[in-house]
Amino acid sequence: MKKDGILNKELSTVLASLGHTDTIVIADCGLPIPDEVTRIDLSIVKGVPSFLAVLDPLLAELEIEAITVAEEMKTHNPNMYEAIQQRFSGVEQHFVSHEQFKEMLHAAKAVIRTGEATPYANMILHSGVNF
Repeated sequence: MKKDGILNKELSTVLASLGHTDTIVIADCGLPIPDEVTRIDLSIVKGVPSFLAVLDPLLAELEIEAITVAEEMKTHNPNMYEAIQQRFSGVEQHFVSHEQFKEMLHAAKAVIRTGEATPYANMILHSGVNF
């Protein structure tokens, strides 16, 4: 049995396959996910697991070069925006419209669906390189 880290097989497999500049998405339970993109559905019920409960273990395992979030998060979900700022203060941040964000999903290696049920709680993680 794996001793620590992410135990979900599908999630662990996707994380191990990421190369420099590849992207994965952490999504709330309402984000429309394109059919052609791998969906890792972790949602159980509304609110479980939360966006941050999924994000934090990913941060322990991934080298993140940049993030992209919807501009609308700043005003429609300020608590989540502040939590993200605390976690990514030294990381390049991109802000796009929610419509642009949804278009960017097509290029993602995977979308991780959480049970998060707050507005615009979605993020694209851009894989970095640790050397």
